Amino acid sequence: MIIGVPREVKADEHRVGLLPSAAYQLSQRGHRVIVEVGAGKGSGYPDADYSDAGAVLFENPDDIFAEAELIVKVKEPQSEEVQMLKSGQILFTYLHLAPSPQLTQSLIDRQCTAIAYETIEVQGRLPLLEPMSEIAGRMSVIVGGYYLAKHHRGSGILLGGVPGVLPGKVVVLGGGVSGVNAARMATGLGADVTILEVDVERMRFLDITLHSAHTLYSDQAHLMELLPRVDLLIGAVLVPGAKAPRLITRQMLQVMRPGSVLVDIAIDQGGCAETSRPTTHHDPVYVEEGVTHYCVANMPGAYARTATQALTNVTFPYVELIADRGLAGACGAKPELEGGINVINGLVTCSAVAEAHGVQCSPLTL
Repeated sequence: MIIGVPREVKADEHRVGLLPSAAYQLSQRGHRVIVEVGAGKGSGYPDADYSDAGAVLFENPDDIFAEAELIVKVKEPQSEEVQMLKSGQILFTYLHLAPSPQLTQSLIDRQCTAIAYETIEVQGRLPLLEPMSEIAGRMSVIVGGYYLAKHHRGSGILLGGVPGVLPGKVVVLGGGVSGVNAARMATGLGADVTILEVDVERMRFLDITLHSAHTLYSDQAHLMELLPRVDLLIGAVLVPGAKAPRLITRQMLQVMRPGSVLVDIAIDQGGCAETSRPTTHHDPVYVEEGVTHYCVANMPGAYARTATQALTNVTFPYVELIADRGLAGACGAKPELEGGINVINGLVTCSAVAEAHGVQCSPLTL
């Protein structure tokens, strides 16, 4: 199979879809790997690493999309990339289609097969999303603490406090992978941490593993009790494949102290706050109702080398399987791959995406 790896063109995105080591393994198995010049530069992998691994370097992304049977990316295709997709071509990347009707319709029109990393589920887990959730969760506390500084229009609260001064208060919405990692970082700094969750068994797990964090059943009344005293609010809710639920209204933000910070990790799926809108690493924050919003849509891209390594660890086995056996054969070997297919042959086959856009969910046939 011919596997294409274009350079990411989304703003401030420095990750790359395949490591040179992955390109080497595919080349050794008889596959042709074509990589756009500069694709790995932002992650610290020069072109020479790919050519030494047996990949062929292409200057023009048009040529990669024209020749490749399987396109391996990191982020959802941008408008200029969508126009290069071909009928029957396989696209393997993060898609986040639920909040994006325009991209969904474009993929339908292109008649390609679009497979989303974030909807591949194994025994209740999302293994291809988890590494990025871990990075985003840990980042959320770092950037949240940074923007609490007074010179960033923050409240001037140091999350860990000092002897004789109480620590800052952190509230994490959601006890999933990103929420747990946010809580770990915040408790490590010495902050006063509360995790809101609806799954009682999950709360028991959090209570056992995060001894210094508090758990609280997630409902609007409990959230309203906490908000007037919160310094850092982290939105880490996730409904696989679907739009993030809007748990935070504008009125809720009005009861928070001026200079507080909201980090919305769920912004890729539309955000969990009414006031959230996507931002970039170069222009990451804005203020609404006196609360600083950090809503960068590709948070792990800031730590591109770590993120690329972590991502390829979990995506490469699927890439290799698709290359070796084709899509139907790969789905036969790993049935969970079928759950990743969001659009195929002009049809939406992911129920969460179909529901988000009010279209029919078609049965998957390979």
